[in-house]
Amino acid sequence: MVGVQLSGGLGNQMFEYALYLKLKSMGKDVRIDDVTCYGAQEKQRVNQLSVFGVSYEHMTKQEYEQITDSSMSPLHRARRLLCGRKDLSYREASCNYDPEILRREPALLLGYFQTERYFADIKEQVREAFTFRNLTLTKESAAMEQQMKKCESVSVHIRRGDYLTPANQALFGGICDLDYYHRAVAEIRKRKPDVKFFLFSNDMEWTKEHFCGSEFVPVEGNSEQAGEQDLYLMSCCKNHILANSSFSWWGAWLDNGKDKLVIAPEKWMNGRGCCDIYTDEMIRV
Repeated sequence: MVGVQLSGGLGNQMFEYALYLKLKSMGKDVRIDDVTCYGAQEKQRVNQLSVFGVSYEHMTKQEYEQITDSSMSPLHRARRLLCGRKDLSYREASCNYDPEILRREPALLLGYFQTERYFADIKEQVREAFTFRNLTLTKESAAMEQQMKKCESVSVHIRRGDYLTPANQALFGGICDLDYYHRAVAEIRKRKPDVKFFLFSNDMEWTKEHFCGSEFVPVEGNSEQAGEQDLYLMSCCKNHILANSSFSWWGAWLDNGKDKLVIAPEKWMNGRGCCDIYTDEMIRV
């Protein structure tokens, strides 16, 4: 048996579920552990994949304890004292493609698996899985969707909020700064002059202060807890400017347009050479 541990928000969960589909396609017996990483304060994040109506086999408590050798029964505790722990968890080696992820068995796979390389040969299956079957658009989102489809639309994802905490600043800070967005907007305009930019952000006040004019349209009204509305609207746009975030990565990936432009930051994280997260179509600035 192979387990994939679900963690993070919607974008991360989508990469993890895509890996689950890949392992299933290889004929493996696969489970998803959707309990361990979600405490009482994060329980609302567990069901974010439900917007797609996907299903998966859940890892039971007994299966988790078996694969991680974490049972607290007297017998298991005594054996660990004598023989040591036999934890079969395996964490991805880096932020890049790790072939060991597809080979380990039995194992509980830990990580974010943020590269298309894991599921390149089943892309259409992944795309079909991530259809918004259970999404009911708000009135505002439905109106925004119509705007996006009628023009040469560009989604612009500006992630601040949680990225401004000291821990996240060290890893993600200083990459998608104002200068990056100015370069990205200029690159889009150079290739497609008649465009309209739709702004997605968890700090809309800052965003509207720095991006004003009739060509910039703030997408407002959707809370971070209703991220599926924004993800769907991103996918409706015809071009994309990404933040260094799995959320906008998927927003662009789910857009199946043949002529789309996808602009991404030159690096994804500080101090880590994350190159496999980029797809061939991405233009790095």
